[in-house]
Amino acid sequence: MNTNRRNVLKASLGALGALASTSALAKSFDAVCRTTPAQTEGPFYPVKDQDDKDDDLTLVRGRTNRARGQVAYIGGIVSDENCRPVPGALVEIWQACASGRYNHPGDENTAPLDPDFQYWGRALTDGNGEYRFRTIVPGAYPADTDWMRPPHIHYKVHRKGYHELTTQMYFAGSEYNDADKILRAVPANERDSVIVSFAPADFEAGALVGRFNLTIRKV
Repeated sequence: MNTNRRNVLKASLGALGALASTSALAKSFDAVCRTTPAQTEGPFYPVKDQDDKDDDLTLVRGRTNRARGQVAYIGGIVSDENCRPVPGALVEIWQACASGRYNHPGDENTAPLDPDFQYWGRALTDGNGEYRFRTIVPGAYPADTDWMRPPHIHYKVHRKGYHELTTQMYFAGSEYNDADKILRAVPANERDSVIVSFAPADFEAGALVGRFNLTIRKV
């Protein structure tokens, strides 16, 4: 990763920390320690490796153009059920591009792919359990004739000694959230833990920043 990308991601971590202290976006102590509800992996988990799978999905190694769509910085803390941060956890995300299509052979969506979008990324939590990604807001797409999937990002969290967590993160305010069959399968009193509010980023024009904390269980 070049110096500019490192500096921007460093600035985003500071902004994410600031978001955690605001009343609008902060999670309560109890919510942070409540196990994040598991959700389906879905059919589009990556099936082949890619050269570039770092924590910045907006730029693909070897290409010069940025991915299409609105940039979104997402980060948070991975903790255990006793509210202790989990360092060294591998956090994977995968998602559709701005048009709503996955780079996956099983996706029959006819929307165009974005050759400048990474689609899949990985990050390790630091000593404080923090992770962060730079990505874009994915597009909504039809899951069936009567069902639009809202913008969402798939997560998988791994750490030796902990149960693997697979879940999905949603964007607050999406018109498709209330009718989404997968989100509605999450108990009503737990949905707030997978729906994230975003605010304008003060370090990058037009970008958004949001915080998604995850809680995993010890084996």
